Amino acid sequence: MGSAALDHAGGRPKKGSGGSQLWKKALLHSSLCFVMGFFTGFAPSSVSDWRSAAPVAGAGGLAVESSHLLRTQHSVGAGNRTLLTHGGAAAAEAATPRPLLVVVTTTESTPTANGERAAMLTRMAHALLLVPPPLLWVVVEAAPDVPATARLLRDTGLLYRHLTYKDNFTAAEVAAGKERHHQRNAALEHIERHRLAGVVHFAGLGDVFQLRFFDQIRQISTFGAWPVARMSRGERKVLVQGPACSASKVIGWFSRDLSSSTTVSTGQATPTGGAPAGAGAARPSSTPEIDVHGFAFNSSVLWDPERWGRYPTSEPDKSQDSIRFVQQVVTEDYSKVKGIPSDCSEIMVWRVDAPSSSRQTPGNNNRR
Repeated sequence: MGSAALDHAGGRPKKGSGGSQLWKKALLHSSLCFVMGFFTGFAPSSVSDWRSAAPVAGAGGLAVESSHLLRTQHSVGAGNRTLLTHGGAAAAEAATPRPLLVVVTTTESTPTANGERAAMLTRMAHALLLVPPPLLWVVVEAAPDVPATARLLRDTGLLYRHLTYKDNFTAAEVAAGKERHHQRNAALEHIERHRLAGVVHFAGLGDVFQLRFFDQIRQISTFGAWPVARMSRGERKVLVQGPACSASKVIGWFSRDLSSSTTVSTGQATPTGGAPAGAGAARPSSTPEIDVHGFAFNSSVLWDPERWGRYPTSEPDKSQDSIRFVQQVVTEDYSKVKGIPSDCSEIMVWRVDAPSSSRQTPGNNNRR
């Protein structure tokens, strides 16, 4: 009994159940907090309504408006935008996609032109960089001249297509404009094959533009025309050619020599079907000669099904030659042609004639 008493009273103390319960409660509490925190992380956070953001007084008593900025990327070609702005008019204008501008530039493969091509292409690229997108620059040139131009085009930052061909042209054919005619048809064939829907404009390497000219031609639904001031190097002569307009309606074509103050009118419109002037479709009394740099057109006319029914089978070349087809359609019915600007009274394009191919080095009558 003595030993038992000592063991009970003065021996090793027994471990109580209170400490074990406290440890279990702490572990359970920590586990519950961990689980709640883990699942809370997946819950959506509260977001203030950007429409009800109230002005907050900033330093100096100035009202600072708190808002959220929503950015959306513009998809090229799809034309779908989502834009949230406070100004309804600004939102409507921004949400409307601009028509694609297809700017076609042809080159010349004479030695004199080859020496100036890089400088003139660079100047044209800098001008086109100022035009709001979307814009596609189509450059056409002979195959041997491709490598240098390809490097230049890659560095412009523009959306471009570089078209080449292997056809050979003699110096006489180049001087007669056959090479440029071939290049324009190559560009139009590419546009038609790939269905590049937009407004097509032929821009020469020597052309100078007002910047708002490109905004004007984006409004063309079928055809558009404008006066062009043409200047020749080494000659004190300025020739203005373009449409004669009544308001925004084209009624004819004119050519004016500013150095001699002489004006020649061609292709004055006459009403069809015996209708009085101003009624019905206006057709030209004679076919004027229209410079391709003085008009633009909607590319959809190239794949219009009516194109192939315009000419009899005995004249296949007119329907196959795209540039001649477009030039003829422009002069067939002036009611489809929009004057640019609205009254055709302002010159927005100046054209400096490129070096003549006659200044080639002797003995270089055939390019390749």
